[in-house]
Amino acid sequence: MSGYARALRVLVVGAGVAGISAARGLLRDGHDVTVFERRPDVRAAGGAVTIWSNGDSVLGQLGVDMDGAGRRLASVRAVTSTGRRLATLDVTTMARRLGAPVRMVPRRVLLDRLLDGFPTERIRCNSRVIALAGTGDGVRVDFGDGSTVEGDVLIGADGLHSVVRECVGAQGARPTGWCSWQGLAAVPEVADSDAGLMIIGAHGNLGLWPAGGTDVQWWFDLPWSYDFVRPQRPIELIRSHFSGWSDPVDRVLATLTDDDLARSPFPHFRHPIPRAGRGPVTLLGDAAHTMPPTLAQGTNQALLDTMVLCKALADVRRGTTGRGTDVSRALRWYEKTRRRKVMAVSWMASLPVSHGESVLRPAALISDRVQASALTTFLRVTSHRRMSAQISRNLGVVAKIPSSP
Repeated sequence: MSGYARALRVLVVGAGVAGISAARGLLRDGHDVTVFERRPDVRAAGGAVTIWSNGDSVLGQLGVDMDGAGRRLASVRAVTSTGRRLATLDVTTMARRLGAPVRMVPRRVLLDRLLDGFPTERIRCNSRVIALAGTGDGVRVDFGDGSTVEGDVLIGADGLHSVVRECVGAQGARPTGWCSWQGLAAVPEVADSDAGLMIIGAHGNLGLWPAGGTDVQWWFDLPWSYDFVRPQRPIELIRSHFSGWSDPVDRVLATLTDDDLARSPFPHFRHPIPRAGRGPVTLLGDAAHTMPPTLAQGTNQALLDTMVLCKALADVRRGTTGRGTDVSRALRWYEKTRRRKVMAVSWMASLPVSHGESVLRPAALISDRVQASALTTFLRVTSHRRMSAQISRNLGVVAKIPSSP
């Protein structure tokens, strides 16, 4: 091998799903990786996430065993608040065409699977980034406790309010005007299903998706603005808007208390996708492209970021020119490769049409087959299918075609 064979010293800021995914892939490829987390421990907040086929394929490349995690979905049914049918997506058929299953997984379970076999000594908690500086061919990170560390590459995977994003001067996130009250609840009679339910109303919408065992991922979307005043009894607000929409909804509402809503609401934001960066610093996951949860693609887009970034930096190890130049060029290739596809996903997820019952009613005139085909095509086009297939072949990853339910 010619050129530089020494492993890159990679610094990852953020130990959530995005950061650990990237770190796991880069360790797999032989790089020297350290993860820095501002919190005192590594734990996943929030409810469940949807792993679509594009994200599942990347998890396979990372050697993450997802068998038995969460609940595989066979279909997603969308209706209006008055019970009028909008669509039923045949998720099983979509999964067969895309080559991997679709599942709902509690975020804590996904992070635990990503951490299985991960060398925990490479994670440094209580590490709050306050500044970045260039060091010729590399980068230096300054922390709140006065310590510093240097590396060849810095990856900002520190979420919506990313310090790394702020340090590199990228634009902040913009609110979409909506928020989610969400979480997990144990509702056996609703969880015992392989179908997701979405209900669209005139002034709000909701979802009930099984997430494994007795868990149901629930969310209630309502308008939001910066002058929103949180009520003392939020459960009364939610019940006043959504009671009577369906029997499963009423069962879930009956189990929820104000304590279940303590962390909500979660305002929806959208990041302007940043232009090409400079030097050995880049962004990944929500730090790069926070988007509304409409398409349930946030985690999947972070996993696709990981796949493309690992490909870019794997090629650096085989480079023959100056190390710093190679790193910068590789990061710009990663950003350019992801930019157009993630912009399309972010734009689709941000369309206000997803919140309007009256606007969505014409969807019932479109056949379920056409709607499922359109979403399948969209996922194919935005998921780097050829690159993913080549990487899987090189790693010896066998496609996991889901069987019939």
